[in-house]
Amino acid sequence: MLSATAFAGSAQFAAVFVMGAGGSAAAAVVAAVLLNARYVPIGLSVAPVLGGAWWRRLLLGQLVVDESWAIANRGGGSLDRKRLIGAGVVLYLAWVASTAVGALGASLLANPKALGLDAAFPALFLALLWPQLRERRAAAAAVLGAGIALKCTKTSSPAGLPIIAAAAACLLGVRR
Repeated sequence: MLSATAFAGSAQFAAVFVMGAGGSAAAAVVAAVLLNARYVPIGLSVAPVLGGAWWRRLLLGQLVVDESWAIANRGGGSLDRKRLIGAGVVLYLAWVASTAVGALGASLLANPKALGLDAAFPALFLALLWPQLRERRAAAAAVLGAGIALKCTKTSSPAGLPIIAAAAACLLGVRR
C-alpha cells in the first residue's frame, strides 16, 4: 500500500530500513522527509509545465519523481510535459506492480544480496547524482554526505541516524 500511496522510493526504502533496524517512527519520518526535500526545487521547476487548475497540478505532481524529471529535462531549465507525465505514469505502474510482485514472491528469493539486489538502490542514486556534481560545492556536499553515512554505519549509530546525518550534510550543496 505504501508504494501505491507514497510514490517516493527513497523515502519508502529509508522508512522501512529504519523501522526494520529498530529505529523509531520519528527517525523513519525524518529520514523520509530529508530524502524527499529534493522534491521542493524539482516541484518548483515543473510547476509552469503542469499548468491547469490546482487540483490537476496536484494530481500530476504525484508523477514527478527523479527519473520522470530527468527524462523530461531538455536542458536550460525547460521540460517536456508529455514526457514528464508519460514517464511518470509508466514508472508509477511499474513501481506498484513490481512492489506487489516482490511482496508476493519475496519468499522465492532465499538471499537477495546473493543476486546483488542490495546494490540496486545505491547504484540508482549514484547514477542520478553523477551529472549533478559539476560544481565544487555540490561535489563537496556529496562527499561529506557519503563520508558521514559511512562513518555512522561503521559505528553503532542508532537506526536512521546515518540517513538523517548524510541528508542534512548534503543540504550544504544547496545554492543560495
